[in-house]
Amino acid sequence: MNNINELKAEVLDVLQNNILPYWENKMQDKENGGFYGQITGKEELISEAEKGAILNARILWTYSSAYRLLKKDEYFEMANRAKRYLIEHFYDNVFGGIYWSLDYKGNPVDTKKQIYALGFAIYGLSEFSRATGDKEALEYAVKLFHSIEEHSFDKEKNGYLEALTREWHEIADMRLSEKDANEKKTMNTHLHILEPYTNLYRVWKDEELKKQIRNLVEVFLDKILNKETNHLRLFFDEDWNGKDHIISYGHDIEASWLIHEAALVLEDAELLKRVEEVVPRIADAAAEGLQPDGGMIYEKNLESGHTDADRHWWVQAETVVGYINLYQHFNREDGLEKASLCWNFIKNNLIDEKKGEWHWSLKADGTINTTDDKAGFWKCPYHNGRMCMEIIERY
Repeated sequence: MNNINELKAEVLDVLQNNILPYWENKMQDKENGGFYGQITGKEELISEAEKGAILNARILWTYSSAYRLLKKDEYFEMANRAKRYLIEHFYDNVFGGIYWSLDYKGNPVDTKKQIYALGFAIYGLSEFSRATGDKEALEYAVKLFHSIEEHSFDKEKNGYLEALTREWHEIADMRLSEKDANEKKTMNTHLHILEPYTNLYRVWKDEELKKQIRNLVEVFLDKILNKETNHLRLFFDEDWNGKDHIISYGHDIEASWLIHEAALVLEDAELLKRVEEVVPRIADAAAEGLQPDGGMIYEKNLESGHTDADRHWWVQAETVVGYINLYQHFNREDGLEKASLCWNFIKNNLIDEKKGEWHWSLKADGTINTTDDKAGFWKCPYHNGRMCMEIIERY
């Protein structure tokens, strides 16, 4: 398939008939409010699982965006449910910010302030405001922006600190997940501050926000991007000394289009010129992870030489968007070819036609991963939903 209209028709179908109905039908917690915390890879609902901020914020973003584009009432209902639950349960009314997780009844369990989670809350709330004009959502998004700037921004050495305690003090374990290095600054959190700040700027043309988006783009160009390899470095101490030897192909390709999006939204010609010099280089470096069947592998450890060849759902989704971005903005025909090949891989291996949604990954040995969640703390409708909506909106 090398036809963009065909691709658009197919992703619209998958969005409306495979991804979105799954969460509407299976994940609404009618008893305790909000959304359930987990459905396993074997399709078992864990009704008393913890409720994660990331999952709630990503549901909020996904359904807000779907409502903005497709104007279906049920998408508004889902988005509004997520917005209410985020504000009423996840928002810390004493210290500001967002709790990391709640118990299934909606009481705080982990009260740390992981800046990544605040970022996603801004992403969801700003999109709800963008879709509906809602002032309350915008007000909370702006509050969270100020919290990040006040407590996480490193005014001396630049960049954003990874995590703090509920009261915004230093915290010993800053890791986003068990597989991350315990470092003060990470590529991943910077990427997911850039993304919501960009979206917030669409609805709130604030000069301080604009300045910080520009700064974040420059942090990527000057500190995070490895100029020799064009891969992104992942972990840093507070002085920006790199602490890793891992290439994350999914983050490379995702960052290539999110950095570009930020520069486009800012409408800053000088910055855009700088960004557009590196976007194709990052996307081409990421292509080292592309396999002949169209799938993108997870990561490579340069120190041990080990390659994690699992094909994760989110990496494939970002691969499609990243190469469509090359095709659309850089006149790269091979961008459409790579995106189409990866989309075919997704259709053949990851979409669950029977039960809905996508599987977590195709393992390196070619079997479906049913060990990791179908829906959960990290398995949300945002990467795959956004992939579909990016193509629908771009074309």
